[in-house]
Amino acid sequence: MSSGALLKVEGLKKYFPARKNFFGRPISWIKAVDGLDFEIKRGETFGIVGESGCGKSTAGRVILRLQEATAGRVTFEDKDVFALSKAGMKKMRTQMQIIFQDPYSSLNPKMNVLRLIACGMKEHHMGTPAEIEKRVGELLEHCGLSRKYIHRYPHEFSGGQRQRIGIARALALNPKFIVCDEPVSALDVSVQAQVINLLMELQAQDQLTYLFISHDLSVVKHISSRIGVIYLGSLVETAGKRQLFENPLHPYTRSLLSAIPIPDPTVKPKRAILEGDIPSPSNAPSGCKFRTRCPEARPQCGEEIPLPREIEPGHQVACHLV
Repeated sequence: MSSGALLKVEGLKKYFPARKNFFGRPISWIKAVDGLDFEIKRGETFGIVGESGCGKSTAGRVILRLQEATAGRVTFEDKDVFALSKAGMKKMRTQMQIIFQDPYSSLNPKMNVLRLIACGMKEHHMGTPAEIEKRVGELLEHCGLSRKYIHRYPHEFSGGQRQRIGIARALALNPKFIVCDEPVSALDVSVQAQVINLLMELQAQDQLTYLFISHDLSVVKHISSRIGVIYLGSLVETAGKRQLFENPLHPYTRSLLSAIPIPDPTVKPKRAILEGDIPSPSNAPSGCKFRTRCPEARPQCGEEIPLPREIEPGHQVACHLV
């Protein structure tokens, strides 16, 4: 692992059975995540972007072992996460947490705020009931809510407030690493900015490391230090934020960037509109997966799988055209 890297992902794959034969054995697979390689440095935010269905959220859940991987390796602080026993994984949960996408379905409506945030602390025996209740009140204030909300239920809060409760729950065990799985996609635009700014403030205060998953490049640009672009379960380009936005190399990245709205009615942006639909993850094209939608595709693109190459320091792209 390189110096300063907190998390390293190598050859990560997650396949789901698509069809089974008469005996119940899979005969075809949905390749949701198909060979991811990246690392996240301590204290940074690594953003993953791509269209819906490209495998972003599945990758985040597999890294945390909320779903078991088909193949690959995840190393956290030099520990192989996939090799940990049940007891070892339970201990690791205090270091790795997740903020879910939907603040409405991720909070149990039958539990009040105290129970929602304290359940993990009780499971790991992190204090007496009085100490835990005090800690929950501090977490609420830390996330911009009043501690007087501690006995209220999820239906009494707005979407933004619910997501703040979700963030407080993720912070309860004092983790070092948090997967942010599209944490603002279900919120209004004005509330999105508040939650993003809160996440950035918490990162600075608590020295947190984020994997930030989103389909919104403008949001990822605001919070991330490095960005990986994913297509059909594979990374096609990885670069620092400035490198990616100023010099996008992959045709898919250029298309995504061209779709970002420009808040100036006098400017007519040039759109790189993709033709066709995303291929099925169970029947991906040969060679480069993007070739069926790429306006610059060549015969080589259908014959050889492009491997990631470092074009400049910190900037990798998997494309035969570069």
